[in-house]
Amino acid sequence: MGKANRVLLMLIAMVAIMITAVGINKAMEHYSTAKWVREQRERCEETRADMAQIQMTISELSQDQQALEEFIKENEQYFEDSVQVYEEDRQDFPGDISETVHEGDFADPNISGNSLLQDMVSGNDLFVGDVSENDVSGNQLSEHSISGNDVSENSASGNSVSGNSVSGNSVSGNSISGNSVSGNTVPGKGMTESFMSSNEGFENRKKRGSYEETILQNKYNQEKIEDSGIDFSDKKIVCLGDSITAATNLEDLEDYQQYSYPTYLKEFLGAGSVENLGIGGSSIGRYWENAFVDRYKDIPQDADIILVMGGTNDGFCVSQEEFGTMEERKERTFIGDLDELMRGLKEDYPNAKIIFVTPLPNVLHDMLRKERDYLLPQSMIANAMKTLGEEYEIPVIDLYGSNLLDSHDAAVIYNYMPDGVHCNQQGYKVLARKIAAELISLYEMQEDDIEEEL
Repeated sequence: MGKANRVLLMLIAMVAIMITAVGINKAMEHYSTAKWVREQRERCEETRADMAQIQMTISELSQDQQALEEFIKENEQYFEDSVQVYEEDRQDFPGDISETVHEGDFADPNISGNSLLQDMVSGNDLFVGDVSENDVSGNQLSEHSISGNDVSENSASGNSVSGNSVSGNSVSGNSISGNSVSGNTVPGKGMTESFMSSNEGFENRKKRGSYEETILQNKYNQEKIEDSGIDFSDKKIVCLGDSITAATNLEDLEDYQQYSYPTYLKEFLGAGSVENLGIGGSSIGRYWENAFVDRYKDIPQDADIILVMGGTNDGFCVSQEEFGTMEERKERTFIGDLDELMRGLKEDYPNAKIIFVTPLPNVLHDMLRKERDYLLPQSMIANAMKTLGEEYEIPVIDLYGSNLLDSHDAAVIYNYMPDGVHCNQQGYKVLARKIAAELISLYEMQEDDIEEEL
């Protein structure tokens, strides 16, 4: 009996030791996680202070175009490094279908004499300041009929049209001698269900400034909206986002949300309703308060279209550790929280069309990276969004790769983005037109698919 008691006591002691060890291990894990979260928040708060300082500097310079151009030029080499990293990062994400391009009509771009013609911006509600250093190199490209994907009987000689890709069109009866035509995208009708907008536009930044690109795309997007036969009058659109969605940078203006991109989106689409769920300072992941992943359930259940535009603030916080991996998808990492957000939206809103929007490239991100080398390139945020979007069959509008409203171009800051990150009223109109045109294209594609099935 005594031997049995000793054995029982030994077993009890062993179990107690194991329970204690497990408890200590869990306590250590909890302490380690809490420490990581605390350090993460401290870094993010420090970054916020740096951001405010840089934004103030850019805002002051935005009033002086020459000083602004000199500021951008001083940092140009570092920005170019970021462009190179964009291509390298794409190799890290399987399933990237970034080669998808639009095919179709492009509305008569007229660029001549190394300057932007005024008729390119008339009627488009654009600020056109003095942008003498922003030229479109080469010769006049005019009098071309690009209608119904047929380009005929035009003469284009001695011109350089580089970086363009025009596929699926008929080009006949033309004289094209001594010209270089390569690698550019022509936005238009074609797109895939899982990915919208080619990121070749980002590479085109080295060939055509974002200001010129923005004017070209805005003109096309406006005509796309005007020619649309899609009826959004019965659609309820909900926009989940950060300060760029909320337009909180304009909060000093009376009824400032009237200038937000969701408000303009409602106008351009003639939508039944558009609800703005943008909150300044929020991120997709759980770095600051009001993370998208923690508040997406605030979206009304009767939403027809859910637009999620974010990632800018995530980029200001994320180190490699916070970024996470596709294999682990750990909570409180960008990939883990983004995965949770996309999965949750698909499960909780099965009847809604869910669309994600990658962040616009911004000069502030690269300025922060110069001082905080642990921050990752913004491209990694965009690529992760596209990769998970394909996995969950969620369309992704790739603003990061579009060369639209890229504040690495001084003229973009001067005309549309006075602090290098947020738009002014005109910039938000340009953004809304872009998203509206992409939504129209998406619904046109769906109609074509239905007709093919019938």
